[in-house]
Amino acid sequence: MFNEVYDVIVVGAGHAGSEAAAAAANMGSKTLLVTMNLQNIAQMSCNPAMGGIAKGQIVREIDALGGYSGIVSDTSAIQFKMLNKSKGPAMWSPRVQSDRMRFAEDWRLLLEGTPNLDFYQEMVSGLLIEKDKVVGVKTSLGIQIKAKSVVLTNGTFLNGLIHIGDKNFGGGRAGERAATGITEQLVDLGFDSGRMKTGTPPRVDGRSLDYSKMIVQPGDDNPEKFSYLDTTKPLENQRACHMTYTSLEVHDLLREGFDRSPMFNGRIKSLGPRYCPSIEDKINRFADKDRHQLFIEPEGWNTCEVYVNGFSTSLPEDVQFKALRSVVGFENVKFFRPGYAIEYDYFPPTQLKHTLETKLVEGLYFAGQINGTTGYEEAASQGLMAGINASLKVQDKEAFTLKRDEAYIGVLVDDLITKGTEEPYRMFTSRAEYRTLLRQDNADLRLTPKGFELGIASEKRLKRMEEKHDAAEKFVSFFETQSVKPEEINPVLEAKNSSPVKQSGKLFKVFARPNIEMEDVRKVDSVESYIQENNLDREVIEQTEIQVKYAGYIAKEKNNADKLTRLEYVKIPENFDYSQIKSMSFEAREKLKKIQPTTVSQASRISGVSPNDISVLLVYMGR
Repeated sequence: MFNEVYDVIVVGAGHAGSEAAAAAANMGSKTLLVTMNLQNIAQMSCNPAMGGIAKGQIVREIDALGGYSGIVSDTSAIQFKMLNKSKGPAMWSPRVQSDRMRFAEDWRLLLEGTPNLDFYQEMVSGLLIEKDKVVGVKTSLGIQIKAKSVVLTNGTFLNGLIHIGDKNFGGGRAGERAATGITEQLVDLGFDSGRMKTGTPPRVDGRSLDYSKMIVQPGDDNPEKFSYLDTTKPLENQRACHMTYTSLEVHDLLREGFDRSPMFNGRIKSLGPRYCPSIEDKINRFADKDRHQLFIEPEGWNTCEVYVNGFSTSLPEDVQFKALRSVVGFENVKFFRPGYAIEYDYFPPTQLKHTLETKLVEGLYFAGQINGTTGYEEAASQGLMAGINASLKVQDKEAFTLKRDEAYIGVLVDDLITKGTEEPYRMFTSRAEYRTLLRQDNADLRLTPKGFELGIASEKRLKRMEEKHDAAEKFVSFFETQSVKPEEINPVLEAKNSSPVKQSGKLFKVFARPNIEMEDVRKVDSVESYIQENNLDREVIEQTEIQVKYAGYIAKEKNNADKLTRLEYVKIPENFDYSQIKSMSFEAREKLKKIQPTTVSQASRISGVSPNDISVLLVYMGR
């Protein structure tokens, strides 16, 4: 049945698996995507949304490299918001509310239209290993499929266990069975494994809600989009979300079920995501709070199914129902299905290289929740990187990695393999020390040339990026060279309570003032004429404004990044013997021996390794 040897086999077709399969296939590798259910490709298992704080930057980076997540987010969006717009551009984060069914359908159609990609529906129960090298997979039906590399993206399916109150049963997702066999084999091969937990809220019938009692949460007045390509368009119509609150009465009703809660009676032993706690965890940890926000999110354009964001729970279904009926606007709520928690196996990511290839088995890559992360966006970015590197390996080409000053994806991967994680890892802007450089608006300028070199970003995408870059540079140059007279600019400055100028000066200096924005300088005839004559679009205008107003911050951060990247080029020999450095602390030697960093810079970021330890290492290496 499977006589050929695939270049890349991707196991699992969630967000990580879908991006991995697309990347490998688009790079010319013969790829097979194996999943337990082909009807659930790129399923949004939890909330029907993409992006958000830091996550939106990741989606834009995936798109800039040539991945599909940004395109599908645009084609299936029902609402768009740019979060944190009141803050500086380093914090701006795009987010879309998605049509759950259309999202999965668009992903499947894109994958089916991708050359070099085959599909197969079955459970992978094990790996084929020869001399510490993966050579394929075996399925639950006993079929062996040969491959030169394998990417595991198992999500929450590895020995998944679903909890609802005092009931629990095996499953990788509601209505889907768990995957067995892989964990046990990997542990036998010497891998460390652990358990993590995540949860999801009830889904309810929107027809049973009273939205008049809730606060409307509309999308942006002038919505943008994720993909840098012009093949997708911003939304013209949007669906509103709504917000309501829990109350002390709701909290008391929830507490009545605590004795049957798997979180509190010991049934769930693993850690859940700290930044997305269940409702019972919230009212237990924040007992002083008399209410918590709930966001009521539609699941699509036409469906009446609604996602109750903020009410994730594993309490008994009768307790969930009773408590939710006491929420304002939910007095007559009808359930589609209750919320639940799920425990699953993961493998501490310190067992991986920067390429996401495992250190123990050559040609084997891990991506997504198997590495201890949470979130569609984090998973998709890992899938993209694993798919790229699996393809490069079988083509005998140099591996592809991203540094911390190049992309949020670089921060994510480096955090995972250098520091590891004992709780579900979620990306935040605060994790990126160079976030002024890693903005959502310039992901294409940072990464599209790299994607083009890899063969996954098209020439059309590169040309569009270059046109944006050139147009923004010329517009910045216009502000640097164009003078403005006091009589032209002072009315604008006085309207913004900004000090008037006494003599002619460059527009750049005026525009750089903190309270002066593009809409203000566009009142100067020469500025508006330049925009109209050069037919500048929103992206170019926005990019120019950021380059002018934040020039000092960007230059300073770039300088800091350049200084610190010196250590990125100081390579540590493979299998370096740290035990011989007696003047280094015992903890540092043990941590370095376990992680096996490839550069001194990576070594410096390992918890327990002090600056003094790094100095000792550099001296020992003759640096």
